[in-house]
Amino acid sequence: MDARFDWIAKRLKQFDGEGATRRLAPRQSQPGRMVIQSDGINMVNFGSNDYLGLAAEQSTQRPEHGSMGSGASALVTGFSPVALQLQQRLAKWEATESCVLFPSGFAANLGTISALAEAGDLILSDAANHASIIDGCRLSKAQRFVYPHNDTSAVAALLETHRRRFARVFIVTDSVFSMDGDFAPLETLCDLADRYDSILIADEAHGTGVFGDSGSGLCEHLGVKHRVPIRIGTLSKAIGAMGGFVVGPQVVTEYLVNRARSMIYSTALPPALVSAALANVIQIQEEPQRRAQLFELSQRLRDRVASKWRLPPMSTPGQIVPFVVGSNEEAVRASQRLADAGLFVPAIRPPTVPAGTARLRVSLSSSHSDEEIDRLAEALCGLR
Repeated sequence: MDARFDWIAKRLKQFDGEGATRRLAPRQSQPGRMVIQSDGINMVNFGSNDYLGLAAEQSTQRPEHGSMGSGASALVTGFSPVALQLQQRLAKWEATESCVLFPSGFAANLGTISALAEAGDLILSDAANHASIIDGCRLSKAQRFVYPHNDTSAVAALLETHRRRFARVFIVTDSVFSMDGDFAPLETLCDLADRYDSILIADEAHGTGVFGDSGSGLCEHLGVKHRVPIRIGTLSKAIGAMGGFVVGPQVVTEYLVNRARSMIYSTALPPALVSAALANVIQIQEEPQRRAQLFELSQRLRDRVASKWRLPPMSTPGQIVPFVVGSNEEAVRASQRLADAGLFVPAIRPPTVPAGTARLRVSLSSSHSDEEIDRLAEALCGLR
C-alpha cells in the first residue's frame, strides 16, 4: 500500500475497533413492493424514504431500466447491485483498486477534499480550479494556498517553503480546465508530489470519456494514470448520465464511505441513471471512433477560424474551444449574434472567468456534423 495513506488505514482500524465502520451493501428493491433483497434474502423494507411508494411503483412501470428513485442514501438501502457493477467497471477502466459513487461531480469534489484534508494539513489549489474544488478546500480545516494557473514553479516554491510544517500536503487540480480547455501539467505535478511526499488529486470532469487510448481521461493520455493516486470524475459530461465518482486505493474509498458527508447524507443515485451510465461507459470503451471524430471536429474548427482568432495552442485539440472577447457586453452581443444565426454559444462572464476575459465557450460533440462546424466557424469569423 502507498505509505502516504498509512494514516487512513490506521483510522479505518480505529473505526473497526469502535464498531463504527460503515460499508456499502448492495440491496435490490422488488418492483411495486416495499421489499428489498440483501444477500439473497427478501426483507420488508423499513429503511426507505419512499414515503408514498412512488419509486417502487416506477420500477414496475419501467422494469428494464429500474426506478428513478433509490429511496435512501447508499449506506441505508439506496446502494443497488447495478451501482456496485458501475463502481467495479469504473475502477477497472481507471486501473485503480476501488471506486465510490457520489450524487454529482460537485459532491465528489466537495466530499473528497473536505474529508481528506484536515487541520494541520495544507492544500495547494490551482487558481482556475472548478468551484466544487474551491468549496471543498474552504470546507476542509486545512490551510490552503492558491497558486497561479498551471504555474509549477510556484507549486515547487510553496512546497519547498511550507512542506515540513504540515502533516500532509494535497495538490489539487482540474486535469482539463473547463473554461479554456487547457491541460494541467500533470507530469510535473506528479514529480513534485513524489519529491515532496505529497498527494496529487486530479479532477477529470472534462477528461473522462474524451482523452486516453481507452477514454479514461487525461491522466491516461499523458501516461500518469498510476502516478495520480486519487482521481475524481463525473457521469454527467462525456458519459452522458448523472452523478460523480472517485477512484483510488481501497483505503481511500473506504474512508470516503465513512467520512465524505456529501455522499453519506445524500440519496443514492437511482438505478435507472446508474444503468444508463454503465451502458454508456461500456459504449465509450467499445467505440473509440467517437473520440477520434471529436478531435477531428475540434481541429476542423480551429483551422477554419485561425485567420481571425488567436486560440491557445493545444498538443491535442480538445472539445472545449474558448473565444475570448474581453468585456461582458461584447461577449453577450457576440452570443446574441450567433443565436440570431441559429447557433447557441454561451457567453461566459466573471466571476466564472477573470475580469476582462469574458468569452464565447464552444463545447463540441462528436454528434456535430462537418457542416455545423463550418457554419459556426463562418459565423465566428464574421464577428471579427
